[in-house]
Amino acid sequence: MPLAHLDRPFDYLVPAALDADAVPGTRVKVRFAGQLVDGWLLERADDSGHTGRLAYLEKVVSPEPVLAPEVARLARAVADRYAGSLADVLRLAVPPRHARVEKDVRARCEAAPAGRAAPDGVAAPDGAAASDGRAAADGVPAPDRAVPPDGPPDGPSVPDGRVAGPAGGVPAAPREPVTVPDPGGWREYPAGPALLRALADGRAPRAVWSALPGEDWPARYAEAVAATVAGGRGAVVVVADNRDLDRLDAALEAALGPGRHVCLSAALGPARRYRAFLAARRGDVPVVVGTRAAMFAPVARLGLVAIWDDGDDLHAEPRAPYPHAREVLLTRAQLGDAAALVGGFARTAEAQLLVETGWAREVAADRATLRARMPAVAPTGDDPQLARDPGAATARLPSLAWTTAREALRADLPVLVQVPRRGYLPSVACAECRTPARCPHCAGPLALPSAEGTPACRWCGRVAAAYACPECGGRRLRASVTGARRTAEELGRAFPGVPVRTSGREEVLAAVPGGAGLVIATPGAEPVAEGGFGAVLLLDSWALLTRADLRAGEEALRRWLAAAALARPAAAGGRVVVVADGALAPVQALLRWDAAWFAARELAERRELGFPPAVRMASVTGPPAAVADLLAEARLPADAELLGPVPADGERERMLIRVPRARAAALAGALHSAAGVRAARKAADPVRLQVDPLTLF
Repeated sequence: MPLAHLDRPFDYLVPAALDADAVPGTRVKVRFAGQLVDGWLLERADDSGHTGRLAYLEKVVSPEPVLAPEVARLARAVADRYAGSLADVLRLAVPPRHARVEKDVRARCEAAPAGRAAPDGVAAPDGAAASDGRAAADGVPAPDRAVPPDGPPDGPSVPDGRVAGPAGGVPAAPREPVTVPDPGGWREYPAGPALLRALADGRAPRAVWSALPGEDWPARYAEAVAATVAGGRGAVVVVADNRDLDRLDAALEAALGPGRHVCLSAALGPARRYRAFLAARRGDVPVVVGTRAAMFAPVARLGLVAIWDDGDDLHAEPRAPYPHAREVLLTRAQLGDAAALVGGFARTAEAQLLVETGWAREVAADRATLRARMPAVAPTGDDPQLARDPGAATARLPSLAWTTAREALRADLPVLVQVPRRGYLPSVACAECRTPARCPHCAGPLALPSAEGTPACRWCGRVAAAYACPECGGRRLRASVTGARRTAEELGRAFPGVPVRTSGREEVLAAVPGGAGLVIATPGAEPVAEGGFGAVLLLDSWALLTRADLRAGEEALRRWLAAAALARPAAAGGRVVVVADGALAPVQALLRWDAAWFAARELAERRELGFPPAVRMASVTGPPAAVADLLAEARLPADAELLGPVPADGERERMLIRVPRARAAALAGALHSAAGVRAARKAADPVRLQVDPLTLF
């Protein structure tokens, strides 16, 4: 059960009637504390070390062994790293059962002719003895002996010697072998061809890839996956959102051919997601790609784990124990001796740490190639510009940005405008005294939905039609923050006759035509333009740079590089204008297109100040008495440093605990044990534990 003090295996007897179906990895039901609960059968053994009386399994929910031994081992490691329980991790790793899909897949396999071979690139399972009778209540971890030190078995078999496939089904029909791909675009990187050769040879290279501007990254990932499959191993690739997933899906279809991979995403719906999961678990496909739901995907003979744009906060799981897809995949590579590829236009401090410690090699183009591919980048706000345009520092569209956009449109090229905030006017203030407009009911910020709209609260949704400033009594409002829709409205008036498109939360565009036009997009929603954008304008940079966040500079640079990478090369007329002070470090990194330099600088500063990833940090959030109670129970490492408490949301407070990276396991174990003590005595107030949370402040 998902309780910290019950985070251990329990032994049950297997009735003779269930012997054939009760194989490791199946869902079962057992009696626990008088209640019928769900669980996982983790291992079977001839005897038990338990001296008391053992209960029997009540039911095998399905004979489908959906929990692979390798995934069970990974889930235990992830739970230990994040001070969580295996129950919570398994809920993330294995999608809910869909009985109709399971029945359809099993019927199709039973109807298929015998003797069909496994698909190319995936070895058929050998089978492993399963004469045991060990089960677990829902979420209770497998003991160490459930997964031998030399690696998990390839597949289960039942006591009478009848060998089952990865999920008891018939493997898919043979397909044409995949040839080792030509290095293609990887030739632009000195270490690129060697990376593909190592993957094709079945080795386990580990790389941090800095993609060139304008790079067709889905094609490069597809080439790396194809090389891995050609070497007889499988691959798992994780992207941040469904738009990236669609691009990668198309690239893999072109590189591998149809039926060689599946996509895993929560957006697929329960039936399609479970069908794709079963295809991977049964070994029907060698490759799984998806959003963070795919980080635990069961792939036979895993040879490559890859993640694109690991700095995107969508890679962080919002459910306990809050694992990050990057850390799960790197753990998986370490446990399974698989290759790892961390790629993006930007680079996180965590990826830089992999390079500096020697765990991974850097894959980047030389400066000559980079200069030939990058657009011309210029900041606004420099003294010469201010002299030409005294209002440039405060204008909505400074003179340089205006000129750049106008020239691109005259050349019949599209223009991308990145605006950090969505909506019309997401923040307004009194027009007389500039006091921020707040909701009279909850003190939340007021926003205007349109030019003729009525101000409404962004927190409680109440309309403030009769708003009056509490400071001066004024009733007129002015814009404090301008959103994407208001920007589109302004630019539409400034460039009459030019098509204006918006891409954001309401509608995300995947691609736009290559002719003259304006595209107003929020970060992460920028479409791809045919032939590339002629100009990219990065507005309202202060909204990104002034956030009270440890990662503010890193996140700003990541969003800027992602947008600037969509521009044409400078030789083809591509220009990027960022409305920011050119002396700032993130702006300097953008001007030189040197994400590695900024990541090294960021990591050095965090190492000096004692922030992740240079150290391991945990946050404990809850009511003050509950936080104090948990910390009193926790046997923290001697060198642990307590920071706080600081106010959190509502009546809760937050305490931070910092330890050297070498003491990370001790910190997680201490917090998990303390949570178990509180759970055993049924403490009323919950406490939220997070290890290395994305947000510290």
